[in-house]
Amino acid sequence: MKFVNWILAVMAAVLCSAPAFAHTLVICKGEYALCAASATTPTGRTIKVGTRTFREGVAVCPILKGDAVADLDLMNGSCVAQPGKVWSLFGVPAVKEYPQAPSWAPAPAQFRSFTIGTTPSTGMSNMWSYPCDIQAQPVNGTRLASCYGPIMESPWAHKHVKPGELSFTQAAPGATYPVGGNVPQGIAPEGK
Repeated sequence: MKFVNWILAVMAAVLCSAPAFAHTLVICKGEYALCAASATTPTGRTIKVGTRTFREGVAVCPILKGDAVADLDLMNGSCVAQPGKVWSLFGVPAVKEYPQAPSWAPAPAQFRSFTIGTTPSTGMSNMWSYPCDIQAQPVNGTRLASCYGPIMESPWAHKHVKPGELSFTQAAPGATYPVGGNVPQGIAPEGK
């Protein structure tokens, strides 16, 4: 639980002090995709965030319902998604258990940190406040969404992350471009 509190504190501190990109944070209510434990597959396309271009990836994520943190600056200023879509957001309070791949059965959230590298299993992706297409068929009773966002992009500053930076995720070790966020320099997880 200490790591969860640390992650939330990092998010609050960084988002409130990141001058490089505006963040209009709100709590959205209703359905959202939670990609925190998902892997990402490159689509072969690019995605623009602000003035920067990134490789685009797709992550399959479970659809949950409740309160979630959103950045309206990336969501056309609204929590309301287009028909057949949901936004990829972070549940509040932090979701402790939710459906995860490959079975999509509920499993405990397992935070971990890792050093960003240059391979798919050591890279990262950001899906926070990006659009998702609702998939037609549930798997193991879980509704899923295909979410599209940037690979190797910082959710805090919307810039390219670099090898050697610290990142966090809930995806299993070895997941390709695990969804997460980089940790700003000078801030270390508890116990590090």
